[in-house]
Amino acid sequence: MQSKLFDLSGQTALVTGAACGLGLAFTEILSEHGARVAMLDIDAAALQRSAKRLRDQGRAVDEHVVDVGDRTRLRGVTDAVAKQGRLDIVFANAGISAGPGYKTAVGQIEAVQDEAWQRVLDINLTSVFVTLQAAAAPMKRQRSGRIIVVSSIAGIKSEAPVGYAYAATKAAINNLVRQAAMELAPFNIMVNAIAPGPFRTNIAGGRINQPEVEAMFAAMVPLGRIGEPDEIKGLALLLASPAASFLTGTVIPIDGGSTAA
Repeated sequence: MQSKLFDLSGQTALVTGAACGLGLAFTEILSEHGARVAMLDIDAAALQRSAKRLRDQGRAVDEHVVDVGDRTRLRGVTDAVAKQGRLDIVFANAGISAGPGYKTAVGQIEAVQDEAWQRVLDINLTSVFVTLQAAAAPMKRQRSGRIIVVSSIAGIKSEAPVGYAYAATKAAINNLVRQAAMELAPFNIMVNAIAPGPFRTNIAGGRINQPEVEAMFAAMVPLGRIGEPDEIKGLALLLASPAASFLTGTVIPIDGGSTAA
């Protein structure tokens, strides 16, 4: 019998960047434990494939094609999902790479272009704030909820392989989570962040799957390898579930020991 600590039956969840990678892993674990999940992603074809596969397995999922950089569309879809009944769980996961870090010529500080910097801020920071803002209203009304933001260990410590805008937005997210957690705690809304180390995802066009890039990141991890998306599911379920009823305002690394080194 499934423990009530991790039972999400009857709950409604929303996940941004849900078509693949960590967002798909979040969707899988939430739907496996009984939640109905609204999957948001900009990639319509990948979103349709992933949603169909899950529905074929008997999971309750709906797909919504959304560019999280479009604030009006993001707010509208979040409001529409909430108006179907409740909004219990939100994963603000969507994000993009800022390109390589300062050990390459194009990643050095004087080479960062204004347009590229702004695009990363729009997706990695502003869209997270908008997701938090849109989720907070219905959760305040129902006086409960779980909001989980995907940050990065690059927001906790210097990470030479990642670009400046990525590191800056992930650091900003961490304090955004703490600030929102304090405001929303009286409403029984828990706000936390997951800070992954290197995982096998499609960010930056799946660059981490190139053998030389994977080897570079793996060498930085005490466990000697990068993470697989399935390995983030346990932490995600914990933060989304009744088991995390006294856990808010945290930024939790899941990084194979990288932040401890």
